[in-house]
Amino acid sequence: MAQNPFRFFVLTFSALIFTTLLPPTLSRTVVSDTTVLDVAGSLSQAHDVISFDPQTLKPLDHQEAAELQPQAQAQAQLNSSSVSSLTLQLHPRESLYTSQHKDYKSLVRTRLARDSARVDSLNTKLQFALQGVNRADLEPMQTEIRPEDLSTPVTSGTSMGSGEYFTRVGVGNPAKQFYMVLDTGSDVNWLQCQPCSDCYQQADPVFNPTGSSTFRQLSCDAPQCSALQVSACRNGKCLYQVSYGDGSYTVGDYVTETVSFGKSGAINTVAMGCGHDNEGLFVAAAGLLGLGGGSLSLPSQVKASSLSYCLVNRDSSASSTLEFNSAAPRDSVIAPLLKNRKLGTFYYVGLTGFSVGGRPVSIPPSLFQMDEAGNGGIIVDSGTAITRLQTGAYNALRDAFKRLAPDLTPAGTFALFDTCYDLSGKTSVRVPTVSFLFSGGKSFPLPAKNYLIPVDNSGTFCFAFAPTSSALSIIGNVQQQGTRVSYDLANNRVGFSPNKC
Repeated sequence: MAQNPFRFFVLTFSALIFTTLLPPTLSRTVVSDTTVLDVAGSLSQAHDVISFDPQTLKPLDHQEAAELQPQAQAQAQLNSSSVSSLTLQLHPRESLYTSQHKDYKSLVRTRLARDSARVDSLNTKLQFALQGVNRADLEPMQTEIRPEDLSTPVTSGTSMGSGEYFTRVGVGNPAKQFYMVLDTGSDVNWLQCQPCSDCYQQADPVFNPTGSSTFRQLSCDAPQCSALQVSACRNGKCLYQVSYGDGSYTVGDYVTETVSFGKSGAINTVAMGCGHDNEGLFVAAAGLLGLGGGSLSLPSQVKASSLSYCLVNRDSSASSTLEFNSAAPRDSVIAPLLKNRKLGTFYYVGLTGFSVGGRPVSIPPSLFQMDEAGNGGIIVDSGTAITRLQTGAYNALRDAFKRLAPDLTPAGTFALFDTCYDLSGKTSVRVPTVSFLFSGGKSFPLPAKNYLIPVDNSGTFCFAFAPTSSALSIIGNVQQQGTRVSYDLANNRVGFSPNKC
């Protein structure tokens, strides 16, 4: 029987319309935006970091220190209202000590365990702030400094260590050089001090206050003492305590000292903790520089109008810079820098979502917004490694990536990662690009190595995001690697610029 040409046309046209209207999950996948992951390069760095000799990273020797001293003394009178550009070298954690791990998988497991403790600590700090727990009601201290005298008992945790990136700064006059942990999630600066009732091992000699002409003890009525979250008073002297998520803590005198920024100059009367009782592994570092947004942080004390850093790959022995009052690169992708009225420490960013392969991921923007009470939002943090997203947002991002990367061979789960791939035997692979979407329609594409990371030496790579049950989301340092992150503190903006280390 002859076929009706009109009926054939209608059926064909209807089929075409139906195919065109199919949702992406049912239609043929076409990825318009991809990037290349250097598998061989990542595995080579993973191998090298296990055998890296920190002795090859030369600290500032006595001759260099002597050369810097006259300039530091000349600029030490800079007051915090007239600070020019200041620059410090920045190093990844693994470049400062000999790895104790038998293989790369063991190192990654330790990193991820430390990271979970870090995230718990940030969430606890936020909850205390939201509940109005700002200071402890403390009894006057008697004869010795003990953690239990300053706050509720500190939970003893496994010695996982704290901090991911370090810098070398001078403390005192004449300046003594120390490795210090950098932390955008805290405000209080501190270092280990003699006499030590309990000090962990560090690479440099412990700071001796008697050798500095600019060391000054803060009194209990000093405004810096009043700004501490946990403090106490003994014989008119201000005492401090800071605790961290892994059970580490530092306790001691709260003082002011001169801080030297390499060849950039020095600043007098920086408030910092002189820790006589310090528990935990801080990986050879003498102490910590708080880079948060609170009043006691280093940027706040030197009245910096801007702060920027570029985090090199953590498996690299390379270094970069931490800079104050330097202009952001012109090609920076700019996003709003937001503040939580209940907690000034954290740097919140105006993130609206993600795209994968050039396609926006269906995530309600509300999952990244902070409410009036201070809950929610997403912060940029140097100490957290893996970006944490609310479960709904994470699931949508992960599923979008898996759908657009069907050619990658699945490899099960690893620690907190539920999406891993077997890339063994491959030199490189092309993968969908993952991009941050910021308020105002700005998009910032990530390099593939910032979201597919090796977890062993044999070629297992995992999608480096993780879900969280907390309302707070965190952009971690794995996603920040190789990017100069510039905090414009004067204009409440944050910029992201690739390849500016």
